[in-house]
Amino acid sequence: MLMRSIRPARPALGAALLLFLLTLGACAGEDGGPSAASGNYSVVSLTSELTHPWALTVLPDGGMLISERPGRLRIFRDGALLADPVPGLPPIATTGQGGLLDLALHPGFEQNRWLYFTYAASVGNGVTTRLARARLEDDRLHEVEVLFTAEPASRGGRHFGSRIVFDRDGYVFLSVGDRGDMPRAQRLDDHAGTIVRLHDDGRVPADNPFVGRTDARPEIYAYGVRNPQGMTLHPRTGALWEHEHGPRGGDEINIIEAGLNYGWPVISHGIDYSGAPIGEGIREQEGMEQPLHHWTPSIAPSGMAFYQGEAFPEWEGDLLVGALAHRHLARLSFDAGNAVVSEVRMLEDWDSRIRDVRVHDGLIYVLTDHDPGELLRIEPAGKP
Repeated sequence: MLMRSIRPARPALGAALLLFLLTLGACAGEDGGPSAASGNYSVVSLTSELTHPWALTVLPDGGMLISERPGRLRIFRDGALLADPVPGLPPIATTGQGGLLDLALHPGFEQNRWLYFTYAASVGNGVTTRLARARLEDDRLHEVEVLFTAEPASRGGRHFGSRIVFDRDGYVFLSVGDRGDMPRAQRLDDHAGTIVRLHDDGRVPADNPFVGRTDARPEIYAYGVRNPQGMTLHPRTGALWEHEHGPRGGDEINIIEAGLNYGWPVISHGIDYSGAPIGEGIREQEGMEQPLHHWTPSIAPSGMAFYQGEAFPEWEGDLLVGALAHRHLARLSFDAGNAVVSEVRMLEDWDSRIRDVRVHDGLIYVLTDHDPGELLRIEPAGKP
């Protein structure tokens, strides 16, 4: 294992405030940064033998399942990556940003062994996002069931989404990207650019907001999103939080609620890669939601988890967000009204694209999107 001790970076500060804090820092430490008791951490590389890993989930026995975008499911157990991938996956389309994507365990996994996963699937002459489940037994997948296929399929290899989250009532949520075709995110008869809500067996809940409308797909829970690659539940409220890639700027964090329109591409805090305005070139419009937070310039967010645990008590309730473009792990703190009050960039010295982040037993696990890619663990500095 490779280990580095890291002192967390400071949030961006104005020059006068920074000088003031550095002066105070003489009482806390030579460089004015946090003392060991207030947040020093170490980064341990558990394995560097992965190929573009996309998601991880922790098994009840402490092992980890890791998806690799080229279409392999791997097991990390007892400190080592098992040599052989897990057999039993369905055919996976590995095109562009598509491949084997997110992973999630059913809330009753210890009893039913259901593993849920998303992937890019070839359908007709196109490719689309698909949700399936299978029973994981004896390190093999059995009884694969396709639960949802985003329609219509389309050509191209961009913006598949996709994250999976179970809420406290047992519903399963799935994010679907706009597939690089912006106007689709405003069409209710199209799954692209939406958040989908299902029963755990793929049935459509009767109280989904657009059930019964002939002009809408009943699986849609919310719409107007671009390419959501982070989704998680707030640990206190149980609300569904989502983040998505903007174009040049305008990456967003949103709290997802039934039936709401999150505006893409009519409104955006970003601009097109060409420099041209997006949509109508406006940032707000009646009937469309404003993000809770946005990044401009874009950090290309991927993976998201709230911190809970005893290892870093001062981080309790902070939001961890991976960054692909700016190669760091962002840690955001909020006030009681969910406004961001500070943002710290971690792992900048590691210089890696962060694809996924999960918290288990108070420690933070991170995947880097490279070939070879790494599984990292963030732990208190000096941990034996």
